[in-house]
Amino acid sequence: MAADLQSKYTKLAQEYSKLRAQNQVLKKGVVDEQASSTSLKEQMKQREQSLRKVEQEMDSLSFRNQQLAKRVELLQEELATSQAKGQKSKNKGDSPSQQGLQQTQVVFDEDLQKKIQENERLHIQFYEADEQHRQQESQLKVQLEELERDHEQHQAIVDGLTSKYMDTIERLQSVQARLEVKAQTLERESNECRVQTEECQQQLRKCQSELNRQVKQSSCVIQEKVPFNDTKTSDYNSLNVPPHNKRHQLKARDVAGQALGFVQDIVVALLNFHSYTEQRVHIYPLDSSIEPISPLNQKFSQYLHENAAYVRPLEEGLVQLHQSITEDTVTVLETVGKLKDFAEHFTSYTHFLQKILPYQLKSLEEECRAPLCTSSLISKNQELQSGMKRITSVFDKLHRYIILLALPSVRQDAMPQSSSSAVFTQLAACLHSLHDAIKEMSKHYSQKAGLEQQLPTVTQKLCTTNECLLASLGMLTNSTDKIATFFSNNLDFFTSSTGYGPRGGVGVLNPLQAESMLGNKKKASDYMQAIRKPRAESVPYREALLNRRVLTSSTESRQGLTQQVVASQEKIARLEQEKEHWLLETQLGRVRLEKESQRIQDLETQLSSALEGGGGSPASALSLGLGSPALTSLDDGELEERGVEKDAMINTSLVGMLTTTPTNEEVRDEESREQLIKTHYMARVGELTTQLQVSDSKAVNFHAEPTYGEQYVWNVESQ
Repeated sequence: MAADLQSKYTKLAQEYSKLRAQNQVLKKGVVDEQASSTSLKEQMKQREQSLRKVEQEMDSLSFRNQQLAKRVELLQEELATSQAKGQKSKNKGDSPSQQGLQQTQVVFDEDLQKKIQENERLHIQFYEADEQHRQQESQLKVQLEELERDHEQHQAIVDGLTSKYMDTIERLQSVQARLEVKAQTLERESNECRVQTEECQQQLRKCQSELNRQVKQSSCVIQEKVPFNDTKTSDYNSLNVPPHNKRHQLKARDVAGQALGFVQDIVVALLNFHSYTEQRVHIYPLDSSIEPISPLNQKFSQYLHENAAYVRPLEEGLVQLHQSITEDTVTVLETVGKLKDFAEHFTSYTHFLQKILPYQLKSLEEECRAPLCTSSLISKNQELQSGMKRITSVFDKLHRYIILLALPSVRQDAMPQSSSSAVFTQLAACLHSLHDAIKEMSKHYSQKAGLEQQLPTVTQKLCTTNECLLASLGMLTNSTDKIATFFSNNLDFFTSSTGYGPRGGVGVLNPLQAESMLGNKKKASDYMQAIRKPRAESVPYREALLNRRVLTSSTESRQGLTQQVVASQEKIARLEQEKEHWLLETQLGRVRLEKESQRIQDLETQLSSALEGGGGSPASALSLGLGSPALTSLDDGELEERGVEKDAMINTSLVGMLTTTPTNEEVRDEESREQLIKTHYMARVGELTTQLQVSDSKAVNFHAEPTYGEQYVWNVESQ
């Protein structure tokens, strides 16, 4: 911030100095113009004075001329009178006085002639002086007008510059005021920073002294405790476990995924190109559906038919390479074993291209020997031959560089680590060369297809095949352009250091080190997961304070609480005994109820069977039964004791069976009584169960209170 303000202030000061210099120059120019204007005004005044003098002289000359003219007139009049007198005197004769007059007349004439000549000369001088004065006056007026215009322009410029620079000066003054305020603020800040700097220097000196002490102590410890430095020796340093770079792994997987997508597009384009080339061989120059093609093209077609066996493994190899790069692996040239498989697949495809190259060239030569092949088609075929040779050579270079990159995974000392960046750079250049070669061949194919469409014997099948070939070449051009651009953009990632390697930066990473590093990483991850156990739930702070208040406000002693617990336990025991007693009573009543219900059902069945077999009325049977006091006097206990006899009586005597059958009212009374007893027992059992639960909760509470009290007393005693 201070540096920016200082630079702005410096710029403004420079501009201000420039403007001041310009203002001084303009002021000097204005002063010079004013001086020149003053001098011109003085010259004009002098010229006006001289003009006035000339006018005065002209006036005097005109006055003198008038006088001379009057005198001439007088002389002419005198001459006329003298001539008249002379004519008169001629008649009288010449006299000596007339001769004297003639002489004086001659003198006057000569004098007059001289005066006339002088007057004429003066008129000429006056006219010339007048003309010269007019010219000078016009010139001076023109110069004066120009000077006035220049003065007005300069004055306007001066006024504009004055207003402009006044605004600039005011703005600069305001800026200067702000900068002065900022300068004061910065000065205060600089003072504060100076104080902080002094404090930091003191802390730095303290830290330096502490670090020097620690360095000395560490040096002593190293000299005494460390027998050797294992990073100096490559054999020992190779045993150190390198770190794991997760960011590099994620970037490597992302790059491999993008490369896989581009290679898949290239594989599809190559498959289409080889397939449509095979189809074209069967169509042109001879159509296989009409006549057999040449043995050369048959062999060429056979080889092209096998293209999938060489192209598909490229995609499969890169898929396996992408799958082998995960977050939990180490991706360097020494550990990527799948790169060797991809290199082998690429080598096989390169050999395939080299194998079909002579057949491609011969097939194009055969097309050139066709009867309708023009010279332009022959030149395009020759250009295609050179393009195919170039593409094959570029693929050969690519497979050589890929083999070089796969060598470290086979043998670590096969290629120095410093040479890998050069190999990656050359590989990127080869990819751009491949794109240029395929683009050029696509252009030649397009021109060739256009020329073939002009042939009279061209078929629709050939046109369609040419269009498909051009489409596959366009797709191949785009795919190679994408992968070349992608490789160039990620060249820094390929050539940069991976971050893997032993300590000290000496040596390379081998697969055993990578395996040990990944094993240690897994152990560390398992350990971190093992120690990340959830904490046990603790008592909240507010609840703990509330419990503490309850404990501190409790007035019961430990002995009283113990007695209450004992009494509660005795009460619980009695309730348990009562509960068991009433449970037994309930079971007994349930058994009796079941027996009575069974006996009633049996009697009802016997009654119904007796009524059907004897034909008597129920009323007579009931009267007989009621009239037998011996049978009605039997109670339930006697019937239970004489159960066997009763069964025998039921089987042999119909009267005894009828007398034991109760009436409907008695049955209803007995059922209602049993229902009341059952309801009472069930309600009593529910009440006892509730009391038992309440007693259990109170017992737990009573048991917890002494524990809390004992713990509180122990805490107080410990404090």
